[in-house]
Amino acid sequence: MLKGDILILNIVSYAFEGKGIAKVDLDNKSTDGQNNFVVFVNSTYTGDKVEAMLTKIKKTYAEAKLLKIILPSNLRTESKCKYFGICGGCKQQDLDYQKQLEFKTQQVKEIAEHIGGFKDFNLSPIISSENTYGYRNKMEFSFSDKRWLTNSELTDPEKIEDKNFALGLHIPRIYDKVLDIDECLLQSDECNKILDFTKSFFKEKNISCYSSKTHTGFLRHLVLRQSYNNKDIMVNLVTYGEDKDLLEEFTKEITNKIILIKTVVNNINLKKAQIAVGDYEIVFYGDGYIYDKIGDKNFRISANSFFQTNTKQAENLYQAVIDLAGFSFNDVVYDLYAGAGTITTFIADKIKYAYGFESIESAIKDAVVNKELNGIRNIDFILADLNKSFLPLIRTNNLAKPNIIITDPPRSGMNPKTVNDILQLSPEKIIYVSCNPATQMRDIKMLTEFNYELKKMIPVDMFPHTFHIENVALLEKLIQ
Repeated sequence: MLKGDILILNIVSYAFEGKGIAKVDLDNKSTDGQNNFVVFVNSTYTGDKVEAMLTKIKKTYAEAKLLKIILPSNLRTESKCKYFGICGGCKQQDLDYQKQLEFKTQQVKEIAEHIGGFKDFNLSPIISSENTYGYRNKMEFSFSDKRWLTNSELTDPEKIEDKNFALGLHIPRIYDKVLDIDECLLQSDECNKILDFTKSFFKEKNISCYSSKTHTGFLRHLVLRQSYNNKDIMVNLVTYGEDKDLLEEFTKEITNKIILIKTVVNNINLKKAQIAVGDYEIVFYGDGYIYDKIGDKNFRISANSFFQTNTKQAENLYQAVIDLAGFSFNDVVYDLYAGAGTITTFIADKIKYAYGFESIESAIKDAVVNKELNGIRNIDFILADLNKSFLPLIRTNNLAKPNIIITDPPRSGMNPKTVNDILQLSPEKIIYVSCNPATQMRDIKMLTEFNYELKKMIPVDMFPHTFHIENVALLEKLIQ
């Protein structure tokens, strides 16, 4: 087998990150399939028969690019999005939703077994998403002076000529080119109208897009946020520098066109890094905020504050935390990586006291606002670098020790120092919320080596049509 070889493959199972698994008998001796060479094929599902080209060959496996589906799996369904297969967002939109849920559950189970080494644990049924389209309350689009041309556009002279302006989503693994789109089915129709209007407005005025190569150009990102409960919209235009007259004209026209827009902000990012966060911001319309609810709790959302992007599922996620923790009014809780304090705020009326620890100062400010917005008196927020030990802060502030710790770290998981701090604090229960089961199981394995037991897990599908999965785990301290 050589790189570039084209093979006819039968997909026999499904792996994490949207790759089907085929097995090839290299020596024609295997009868049970155990010694067969594994080939991972992108964008395929169990039951597919495909033509694929080998792109990478290792000692124990190979990777292949799908060229053609010869016989489709009965798990496949019709994708709704016209950009599916080009845009890197919805990897599983052509997979039956119930099968998506099954595969995600299996993913959590296998990661717990293979990375964590766990065998006897309680895995609850996955919590499905009520909405599989239009569920995102935030979408981040990029401007680019390099438009990605599809195969059909490469033969269209008008499209080829129109290749220096794009507003849309990045092509997977290609950082400098953007797929120009006029709608995304994961956001609302009103947000799609804003996307389309914004593109037309700036394109007609021949406003330059930022180039990551020359570090020139004005337009960088369009970030749309929408309240799930009252449908209010925030338009956040991220630019390289200021242009007050242009932004005032844009604001006037777009707010006249879309009545749901409650605020328009301009984040000015002067850094070379292509991030949709500004060094500072200017508010052109409204007060710079929108408001939403999770359960019966109210939250103020600024342009750069963290808020779960699937509001309805966030309520189910936080309820899963409550169900696993079994809170009482005597509980003192530490909420690590608290962000804007959404979990801390959500559980406040079920406990004695909670402290939220967070390393980003602006998030702490949002958390304090949300605390006051809900009239809560039994939670506090503390600025803490969770890449270092936070135990000195506990001593300095004379905080009560927790009997329950909730941790919701980024995809990279917890710093070993944070794991050690948790062990030093020795709470009765640990609730670990994660968007990356692999790093979650790595950390849980460390905790279970020191007098803790993994008792139960609840997967939550926050992002339908993608292979991402949120998982909530309960660990309990063993009685010695």
